[in-house]
Amino acid sequence: MKKTYKIEVDCANCANKMEEAARSTPGVQGATVNFMTQKLIVEFAEGQEPKAVMAAVLSACKRVEPDCQIFL
Repeated sequence: MKKTYKIEVDCANCANKMEEAARSTPGVQGATVNFMTQKLIVEFAEGQEPKAVMAAVLSACKRVEPDCQIFL
């Protein structure tokens, strides 16, 4: 299952860091951050609960970019 989330990130480098953090989160099969549109597309692994996985994604992204925002 894929879902798209609105994000707020200040620079393209920070967006790349967020993308890597999201991809490495357990339960995430794939993730893409589009800096220009300020969107995060997450593909969840089979059988994963998106709400729980996104809490972990947000935590991982905050570790690499404390100012980032993901609107769940």
